[in-house]
Order: sequence, then structure tokens, then C-alpha cells
Amino acid sequence: MHRTVAFSRKAVNVFFHILTSCNLKCRHCYINPEQHGKNALDGKTIEAWLAAFDPRHKKANVIFLGGEPTLHPGLPDAIRAARRLGYHSITIDTNGYLFNGILEKVTPGQVDVISFSLDGATASTNDRIRGKGSFKACLDGIARARKAGFSTSLIYTVSDLNLGELPRMPDLLEKIGIDHFFIQVIGLRGPWAGKDRHVPAGPVPRQVPARRWLEVVPPVARQVAARGIMVTYPKVYLEPGEPFECAGLVAENYFVFPNGRVYRCPLCEDYPLHSLEFVAGKLVETSGINEARLFNLAIAEGCVMNKLIQPQNLAASEQEHRRYRIACCMLKEEIIPDYALQMPEKK
Repeated sequence: MHRTVAFSRKAVNVFFHILTSCNLKCRHCYINPEQHGKNALDGKTIEAWLAAFDPRHKKANVIFLGGEPTLHPGLPDAIRAARRLGYHSITIDTNGYLFNGILEKVTPGQVDVISFSLDGATASTNDRIRGKGSFKACLDGIARARKAGFSTSLIYTVSDLNLGELPRMPDLLEKIGIDHFFIQVIGLRGPWAGKDRHVPAGPVPRQVPARRWLEVVPPVARQVAARGIMVTYPKVYLEPGEPFECAGLVAENYFVFPNGRVYRCPLCEDYPLHSLEFVAGKLVETSGINEARLFNLAIAEGCVMNKLIQPQNLAASEQEHRRYRIACCMLKEEIIPDYALQMPEKK
């Protein structure tokens, strides 16, 4: 299987936001320019920051994001820099418009996976969330990428606006030839999640109840894998008695933003709780209260970040016992089709 981001213990992933601008205004977008910056990084800075994570020794995966990363004219150079530095895998996360002729400027030997975002099995549902014309643009982009020889994955962010169409995705994924399917749970962060921030008129995506998630998501994941497609999806809800594990303690994930902030936990990204930052080109630890100082706190609900930052996730019963505990959003379930175990890894 082609290498890409790994949501598992001991994984090392660098989620590198090289800019925050985008051509779309998705209703669940987590980018917060006030906290993440409004600038696009220059090539020299991108390479220096990539080098700061010492990828040769940790076999780090790098994922280039935005905003929309293909809007950055320096993305091909950033990809080549990551390859020179020895990153284990290189992924581009895109909405499918594939700006600046990116498919003609990089090769399948330089990019392990191009990952597309689609939030509906039909244009009506997807475009309601991501913007008019985005469904067609994404499918066209996937077709162009596959024709050029690139491995492709697809991300589907589940909310109450599109859960009903998730069962229709296995057929679509097989039809368009996706290699790896990622199911995501919508995060309670970004501009749309705050009460005092402007949100454009229209439907607001919400998280689905635990019962509905468990009824729909795991069965669909198994159906997709039965088509020969690798599936990664968040567990979300822990079983009674199942121990909570924090990726901040058992894995290394770095969320890098253009203003120099580097987070270890994505739940913290709406706040200045980053544990690392780039200062004068060097990656340094921040002082004071930050996310890293909270990772070791043991609470009954499991994730201290959910308790402090997203208490909506932790519904209490009348007896003040928790109905369920939330699993770490960075440790996910994975289903590998049987045939995939026999395939050689891309060199």
C-alpha cells in the first residue's frame, strides 16, 4: 500500500499548513486565521521548518494542507524539499481543484498520495456543505490524478448533514477508484463553532449522537474494506472499561501553522495553547500552561482536552455518571483488505 498519514501509536505525522487561504468556504472548516495566521510561507521557511522535525530518524509522514495547499505556487518545491529531507511519506490534502498545474509539476514518485475531501455521495449534499460545484470539481480532480498515475485517498467528514449518505459511499469509492478511505468526525472548532464568530447563512453541521454513529459508521467502514479499499476511521466512543490513551503521549503529531504555532493536539487549535512554536527559524517549547502540560492529567471522562475545550462532547446522565467517554481523535481504527497485505510497499 502507498504510505500516507498514520493515525496510530508511535506514528510521527507533520500536518503542515503552508497557507490558510482557500477557494472554498466549507461549513465545517477548522481554519481560524486569527489563531493560525493569514500569510503564506515562503519556500525557504517551509524547508527550514520541515528540517526541524528530523524526519530521517523518525520516519515522519508529512501532509501538506491549507487552506487549499495547491493555491501555493511553491508547493512543488516544498514536496521536493520533503523528499530530500527523507520524509517517510508525502501527502497533499486538497479539495480537488488542483490549482497551479500541480499534477504537471510533481510526479507519483515524489508524492505518495493525493488526498481529496468530499462530504456527500451526491452533489446536492456535498455542495451544501462545501460550496456549489465542489462535488464535480473533486471527482474531476480524482480522475485527473488517477490518470496521471497518482495514488488517491478520500476524506469524508461525518456530520448530521451527510451521515445519511455515508452508506452510499462504498459504491462511489469503488467506481472512482479510491485506494484509501478516511472517515472523520466533525470537530467542534473553527469559525463556525464559536458563538461570537460570523458564520455565513445556511445549515450548521453538528456531531451525530453516539447511537447513530455506531449504527452507521463501523458497518460502512467494513463494507468499504470488503471492496478492497483500505479504511481509517475514528473510534470516537470508548467501550465500558476500555482505557483512554492520549496520542500526545503515545504518538507524535505536529500541526504546523503559518504564524509559527505548532500544536500537538488539534482540539486546542482555537486557543493559544500550542506547546511548540517557531522563533527565528528554530522550533522551541512554549512556556506557561499549554497542551503538553495537560496530556498527563487523568480524569474520569478520559480526554482532558474534551473536558476543558469541548465539554459538549461529554454528556452527563441524571446520576452525573458519563454516558460514554471519548476516544482520542488522533488514534483511529483501521481495516486493511486481505489482498493489501500481499502488496509491496511503494519505494
